[in-house]
Amino acid sequence: MINPAEIKQEFIKSRDKLFRNPQLQKDAFRFCVAYSLLVEEHIFMIAGQEKSDFALASAGSFSRRELSPYSDIDIMFIAEKIEDNENQIRDFVRLLWDCGIEVSHTTRDFYDIEKFLNKDLHTFTQFFETRFLLGNEKVYQKWNGQIFSSIESQDMPEILFEFFRDIESRYSKYGKSAKTLEPNLKMSAGALRDLHAVEWMYSLKNRVLLTEQSEITQAESFIHRLREEKITSANECKSVLESYRFILNVRNMLHLISKTRNDRLEFRAQTKIAKILNYKGDSSVQNFMRNYFQAANTVNRFSKTMIRRYEEEIAYPLSNFLAVELDEDFTLKGSTLSIKDSRSLSHSDILRAFYYRGLYSARFDESLRSLVIQSIEHIGQTENSSGSEARSSVFFREILRLPKNVGETLINMNELGALQLILPEFGDLIGFFQAGVYHNYTADEHTLIAISNVESLFGQESELGRIYTSLKEKEILYLAILLHDIAKPVSVSGHEIIGAEIASSVMYRLGYDEKEAEQVSFLVENHLVMEQIAFRRNLNDPVTLNNFTAKFSSLMDLDLLYLITYADLSAVNPVVWTEWKSDLLAELYRKAKAMLVEQLTGEELLFSSTISFPQAEADPTMQKHIESIDDIGYIQHFSEEEILSHLKEISKGLSLSVFFKQVNVFTNITIIAKDSPSLLSRLCGVLSINDLNIHDARIFTRKDGIVIDSFNVTDFRTHKLVEAERYEKIESDLKAVIEGSFQLVQEFKRMKSKWWRIENKFFKRSGKVKIAFEEHDKFTIIDVFSPDRLGLLYQITRKLSELGLSIYFAKISTKADDVVDSFYLLDRNGKKVSQNDYEFIKAELTSAIEQML
Repeated sequence: MINPAEIKQEFIKSRDKLFRNPQLQKDAFRFCVAYSLLVEEHIFMIAGQEKSDFALASAGSFSRRELSPYSDIDIMFIAEKIEDNENQIRDFVRLLWDCGIEVSHTTRDFYDIEKFLNKDLHTFTQFFETRFLLGNEKVYQKWNGQIFSSIESQDMPEILFEFFRDIESRYSKYGKSAKTLEPNLKMSAGALRDLHAVEWMYSLKNRVLLTEQSEITQAESFIHRLREEKITSANECKSVLESYRFILNVRNMLHLISKTRNDRLEFRAQTKIAKILNYKGDSSVQNFMRNYFQAANTVNRFSKTMIRRYEEEIAYPLSNFLAVELDEDFTLKGSTLSIKDSRSLSHSDILRAFYYRGLYSARFDESLRSLVIQSIEHIGQTENSSGSEARSSVFFREILRLPKNVGETLINMNELGALQLILPEFGDLIGFFQAGVYHNYTADEHTLIAISNVESLFGQESELGRIYTSLKEKEILYLAILLHDIAKPVSVSGHEIIGAEIASSVMYRLGYDEKEAEQVSFLVENHLVMEQIAFRRNLNDPVTLNNFTAKFSSLMDLDLLYLITYADLSAVNPVVWTEWKSDLLAELYRKAKAMLVEQLTGEELLFSSTISFPQAEADPTMQKHIESIDDIGYIQHFSEEEILSHLKEISKGLSLSVFFKQVNVFTNITIIAKDSPSLLSRLCGVLSINDLNIHDARIFTRKDGIVIDSFNVTDFRTHKLVEAERYEKIESDLKAVIEGSFQLVQEFKRMKSKWWRIENKFFKRSGKVKIAFEEHDKFTIIDVFSPDRLGLLYQITRKLSELGLSIYFAKISTKADDVVDSFYLLDRNGKKVSQNDYEFIKAELTSAIEQML
């Protein structure tokens, strides 16, 4: 009679000893096999010699002998009739749990084979990935035989196509890029599931189980089988196996540090695992993740190659009469590009193949794809002759001149390693990343997605779409995007300056003339300028408009910079390109375009918009009201009807008037009150306490001290519009703070515990605070860079008020969990802030913000 408590104690002791073994932690395969065998051993011990009519098999990662520390221990009970064995199965599962083996079990009978084959391929997949453990082995053998005999040959294509669709569905959910910065180690592109899917398709197609009783992982068994069958080369087998081992090892480490099943490799975990795996120095995490991205790309590339092989095998063969000879080397049949012989390819051969791929929206057949990979690996230094480079440059330029598929072609070139052949500088971007929620991809992937995104503008009715579609030659645009972050691995700070020099050198090497090189260099150097001005500066300030427009010698350069800015922002993160940011960039573009085309100054442009406001001329009261606000932005921001409503409310003499309206993706809150010390800070505080995220603040003050402040806000939790039911509470709190009956400091203390829970959920980054000053003709501009926190704007405006600084304009730009808050300031005397006070202000602001981090 077994003692469950003793077995449990012994199992936990053995398991924990294994988890602490540093040697096994260094070799994922040996660790996973050892853990899988440990679990098997204890299941055998618990089962004893008891006979049964059912078979017990391991499933999932347990059957593959790839059990990570906190993976589900999947087992499957198989019987002719489950109902005859229910009590015995239930008792055995309970006993396993009592003994510390926390299994996840399923029960299957022979009717399930046909049922799930026709209705649920995902579940059916589990049926042919099992390993016999104990019980009635004849039942298990019969089960396996029936699985494969149930699949008719004519059904195989549809089953494989279902696998292809399942892979695409997984990529849609977890990311189709192998270079996502916080990947799912099991499900993302390039992760473990990519190899599993290939194993399943091989197993089905060949009607063979891959599980073996030998003490190796299924991955090792499968890759060895492919090598013996000469399906893949020995070098590729070694590369894939080592890459898979690396990813599996990272998953093991992630489980151990999380002490639970966790497959999301978040930034915090990356730092810990890099240390465990003995990566050293300031670039330890960067180097660790570069190795991960390289491994993931290898697994993903291998998976795609094998899938392409299966697709070709089940595809309806096209007649050779339909084959088109593109030149002496390449043939196109349907949408498949192939090569006539298997000789090693040169630089220019490879680029020519990619050119045809993009031109005809084709795909490489499996042989050509493998040949390209092998040729890239074997290209030596001897081919870097001027003649070879010149030929390569010609085909690369032809790729950039393709009418479509430029981004997709470059992505495929990067995936197979071809882009580095023509652009060695691009190699340093591969796997380079900046940690933070703002960025989703590595720098190389971000760059190529940016090109694809700008290509997708073709034919769109938007302003960006019209600009892109009308662009006759897009080569310069693509080159500028391709090189815009080229210097980030050298230095993120100032990468646009260094990048401009690198871009110029690259352009000359590729054979472009001086004018083209200067244009790309200009675009790279200024690729951040448009977003910085649109998101941080007052676009109704003539000084800002004049300085921005002075950068351009032609409308073409403005058009290109606008397109690059869109491409850059839209490729960072799906949530970064918002309607609000789109509107701000469009506003800056239109004003700059008008100034360039009509040769206007900023003052002339803004004055022309003032005199086009007819209601003011007919209404002296309205005219006087507008003239009392020394900011032309007032009539740019509000409509005639809104200004009339402001006048009406002001005439009532109320202490506070509040207007709510929906503006695109924001709720706009306009507040009218008498100016008083720290007013803006108190208003921001009330909005924060009501869980509102402030995106933009416009401050307008009449000469008589009446303030009209406008805020664009969203609900902090949902990032959506504020529900109308909350308006009354917000207005009540605003009125209370104006009248002095609402104590913000105490209220903030009361809300602290609530906010801690929210911040713990939404904000993951700690980071440094940076304060920057900029001189302006009328104001001192301060930019505050900080990790985002609830109540941050209140804290900043409160400190500015304490320092005796008046805010005349504020703009809040949020990038995921980072913010840039920009303020136009004057001192107590209505003058610009003295530069002698910069360091003191910087220290005070930094200290105030760091209290919240």
